Amino acid sequence: MSRIHNLGFPRIGSNRELKFACEAYWAGEQTEAELLAVAHRVKTENWQRQLSAGIDLLPVGDFSLYDHILDTSALVGNLPTRFRELSVGEIDRYFAAARGLQSDTLTLPASEMTKWFDTNYHYLVPEFDEQTCFSLHPEKLINDIEEAKSLHAELKVVLPGPLTYLWLGKERNGGDKLARLPQLIEIYNELFELLVSKNIRWVQLDEPILALDLPLNWQNSFEYCYHRLQNKQLSILLASYFGPLKENYGIVNRLPVAGLHLDAVRGASDVKRVIDLFAPHKILSIGIVDGRNIWRNDFEKSLTLLRACQDKLGDRLWLAPSCSLLHVPVDLNNESDIDEEIYHWLAFAQQKLEELSILKRALNGEHSDELSTRLQENADAQTARARSPKVHNAEVLADLKKVDESFTQRHSAFKLRAKIQQDFLKLPAYPTTTIGSFPQTKDIRQVRRAYKQNTISEAEYRERICKEIAYTIQEQEKLGLDVLVHGEAERNDMVEYFGEQLDGYIFTDKGWVQSYGSRCVKPPIIYGDVSRTQSMTVDWIRYAQSLTEKPVKGMLTGPITLLQWAFVRDDQPRSRTAQQIALALRAEVQELEQAGVSIIQVDEPALREGLPLRKADWSAYLTWAVHAFKLATCCVEDSTQIHTHMCYSEFNDIIESIAALDADVITIETSRSKMKLLEAFADFNYPNGIGPGVYDIHSPNVPNENDMSQLILRAQKHLPWQQLWVNPDCGLKTRGWEETRKALQEMVNASQNLRNQHRQNSAFA
Repeated sequence: MSRIHNLGFPRIGSNRELKFACEAYWAGEQTEAELLAVAHRVKTENWQRQLSAGIDLLPVGDFSLYDHILDTSALVGNLPTRFRELSVGEIDRYFAAARGLQSDTLTLPASEMTKWFDTNYHYLVPEFDEQTCFSLHPEKLINDIEEAKSLHAELKVVLPGPLTYLWLGKERNGGDKLARLPQLIEIYNELFELLVSKNIRWVQLDEPILALDLPLNWQNSFEYCYHRLQNKQLSILLASYFGPLKENYGIVNRLPVAGLHLDAVRGASDVKRVIDLFAPHKILSIGIVDGRNIWRNDFEKSLTLLRACQDKLGDRLWLAPSCSLLHVPVDLNNESDIDEEIYHWLAFAQQKLEELSILKRALNGEHSDELSTRLQENADAQTARARSPKVHNAEVLADLKKVDESFTQRHSAFKLRAKIQQDFLKLPAYPTTTIGSFPQTKDIRQVRRAYKQNTISEAEYRERICKEIAYTIQEQEKLGLDVLVHGEAERNDMVEYFGEQLDGYIFTDKGWVQSYGSRCVKPPIIYGDVSRTQSMTVDWIRYAQSLTEKPVKGMLTGPITLLQWAFVRDDQPRSRTAQQIALALRAEVQELEQAGVSIIQVDEPALREGLPLRKADWSAYLTWAVHAFKLATCCVEDSTQIHTHMCYSEFNDIIESIAALDADVITIETSRSKMKLLEAFADFNYPNGIGPGVYDIHSPNVPNENDMSQLILRAQKHLPWQQLWVNPDCGLKTRGWEETRKALQEMVNASQNLRNQHRQNSAFA
């Protein structure tokens, strides 16, 4: 009989209970005991959901107050050195490492944060330095195990594998991360002995780096590592996901583990090859249900694959989602306003567990009227979606056929455009700006909610939003910023706002997904061809520009981000969907320019995130991604300045494609990395304008003028001053007005001081 298990469950709670509890604790409005009580309730609900769906092995260790990689750092005694001696409790030390710490006498920067492989989840980067010495701190994990035991279920502990943990970390002093493996193995073995004493029999070690192109020394380290992790009383399930193993399967096949998990959604090509060579005593877990998208599983297709596997594996076949369900919303049953037809095409985390149960029952030969009905309903939903007129739009397809090379070319090269733009805009050296959003206050959120619920009129809504825009413009002028923004008070989310105004998108009420920490997003669902039927931003930007003589940026989210940060239709290539979105944005860019907007920012924070994990696939992706951006933006006159923004990504390996975007100015995250990311732009001799972020907006810390000046001076070691802009790392919607004013005033002061130094040096010269 095949078994079903789960690699991980969303940890925010069905109504984001954990988010609100954490934020209340950080604000001093809730005690540690109250926070942990909420965490216990969410964990227990998660476990009960999984048991009710028929999960045979209950995952423990996948729950986190902030981030599972930060949890692993705490588990192995590797919180960043600067936080280890804090005279605070463990939970405050943990949150300090995640968010940074600032007091009258002490400022500690937060851990670096970056994307989890090619997802929109962010993890906290482990840090290694000369003081790193691993030690076991298992209290949180043991507490979770003891709590789960009350449910009388068979438990499976879930942990990041040691090699993935090291791979994701950074050596602060240029050392060899891999040299730390022997000591880390000792800690894992110490933990394994403890797990055995708690009657744990299965441990899932996640090694998603097996979906990457690994250097030879890292490949060889798998055999070294897993031969030293053996424990006769503990069975290891090695889990790989997010892509195929390819050449790494030869390594995995030799490892002394009890089982292997494959991602059969993104790594389907592995399945037949693995089965043909699979060791006769091992368990094979097939990730048959998509853990990263919300479409219903095609039972007929899945059962065809699974029956072929079962013929060779028998009871050694387990079923699971492709990866942790962290990346999808909790429960479709929470939704009440989704179009009824489309509703039947969807499955959230809870429904995906139920799909596993149905697949298990069918695979194990059950015959019942109820099961037959469920299988038929699934088949009907697949057919209905394929044939639905809601999915296809003939006008969109006709517009795509008109696109040729001329749609993706600016009139003049950047060097000439830059002179035209400077003559028109007359910006000072080190021009200051922000990324787009300003604090989203409780009042503004209530106004948007009231309008959506029809409790205030459109006239009252517009009056309130205009008042907020006017206030934001006024505050920026007081601060002395050079290029202003309208603050995005009308926008709940940079993707949702646009998706709500584009055909081909639908939205959920409670389809929240964790992005990082307490930050949750509600990804839209792209179910059909995308088109623009009306202007989306022009009125707000035109109004903001009427309030000031300074330029106000038009703010748009780019086509790749609108694609990546949505649940995307899986019935056509993603490149085609991106092109449809780009055409829709192109019309908005043209209308903004016609309205007199001289600077238009088209944000693409997800460009690097969408990069395939294997280098062989990069070229094809980058070609269509760059094409989509240029299709959206290369329709303006030379005097119109196009900006873009990217954050929390490594740029070294795609710098040529970033240059190919041909944006006049790019702003990027660099404050947490201390301008290290600029090395890629310097080595490449990047020609266009660039704003390296000097203010880490994901931390409550308020940087001072000197700190930001030093960052800009560090940037000048990599790039000429003429190219540099001064700005925060990202949008300011999650920050409060008081800290925002302080930080931006310090930023403006830093820029003005650098201008003064530049004038003095020029005069002396």
